Amino acid sequence: MFSRDNWKEIFETIQKNKLRTFLSGFTVALGILIFVVLFGFGNGLINTFDDFFSDDATNVFMVFTGRTTMPYKGYKANRNIEFDNSDIADIEKNFPLFLEYISPRIVRQDTVAYKNESNNYSIYAVAPSHQFSEMTIMMKGRYLDVLDIKNKTKNAVIGRLVEQDLFGGRNAVGKYIDIGGSSFKVIGVFQDDGGDREERNIFIPYTTRQLIERNTDKIDAIVIGFKPQIGYAGAMAFEKSLDKFIREKKYINPQDQNGIFIRNVADQLRQNQQFARVLQIIVAFVAFGTIIAGIIGISNIMVFVVKERTKELGIRKALGATPRAVIGTILLESVFITTVSGFVGMLIGIVILGSIDEKLEDFFITNPYIDIPMAIFATIVLIIFGAIAGYVPARRAARIKPIVALRDE
Repeated sequence: MFSRDNWKEIFETIQKNKLRTFLSGFTVALGILIFVVLFGFGNGLINTFDDFFSDDATNVFMVFTGRTTMPYKGYKANRNIEFDNSDIADIEKNFPLFLEYISPRIVRQDTVAYKNESNNYSIYAVAPSHQFSEMTIMMKGRYLDVLDIKNKTKNAVIGRLVEQDLFGGRNAVGKYIDIGGSSFKVIGVFQDDGGDREERNIFIPYTTRQLIERNTDKIDAIVIGFKPQIGYAGAMAFEKSLDKFIREKKYINPQDQNGIFIRNVADQLRQNQQFARVLQIIVAFVAFGTIIAGIIGISNIMVFVVKERTKELGIRKALGATPRAVIGTILLESVFITTVSGFVGMLIGIVILGSIDEKLEDFFITNPYIDIPMAIFATIVLIIFGAIAGYVPARRAARIKPIVALRDE
């Protein structure tokens, strides 16, 4: 079956039937190519969801206030719910087993100036633990600490692009900037993997912001980091308990969806990853459909090949060729064309994915790729089915009687 004469015959047949061979190979290569590219796009979609959450910690709850829509326990509807410093203390007191850190957050837009340069930035008034939720990376100086909160210092940590905007190429640490009419000392410069928008933020102590705003104790939102070891189920239980606790304290109807909002980053990440994997399964299903189409295509071509060579096969059998030899000749040709074309299609698909890189980020596909073992596995599957596609008509040809084959027109 693997003799030199068989291989010589195969190459002669390919040489004589270039168009037929090209169409067979093109069908196979296109099937693998589409599979590799589509599967790579599915992985790129998952990368997009992962990257979206990678610049912030995932073991985080963001708790926001809203306006009630239902009356409750003597309180009228349409109340504006507010958080204050006591809420931070009460959460720390009631949930010590779940809590890793907690930080208030007050967000304002202010004009920030240094000498002749000025711009408008988001000013986040926070506690030191806020650094963990944002995964802030310090480039220069330091982040806010406990003494900044206690002493209500006018210290600020600015983003890399804020330093670039206001200071050009000069070091901002130790310099004083004007934030909304108050002078703050820059104690650190940070960078953030979240991109340009994140690096144009400024962090100051929340107690300082409260002091500036007429010594109030109000806060906009609460950032809660839960212990990762409690797992996903523990995080969901914590969220439920926290929601109930805040509703009871603020007299919010349990059925009122607008009183408070808890954004569970871990749950959102899990849901988005599941959604992305479902899409990948759909994409993989479509991709396997292209492989099946390729198999059907080569099967049809092999049926035509056998029919075209019916008289030739009859002569072979008349000269003493065994059914096994007839099957081997046709099968080897089918496997050879499928193997070469399959690996060519696989390599082209991998090259295409490599060349795309970040060009499809606008379509939510980031760094698409396919694992080499998966690509090889798909190619081998196609080769196996290609062999089966060649075996079926070859076996039928081997059963043809020489006298019948010689009469074929």
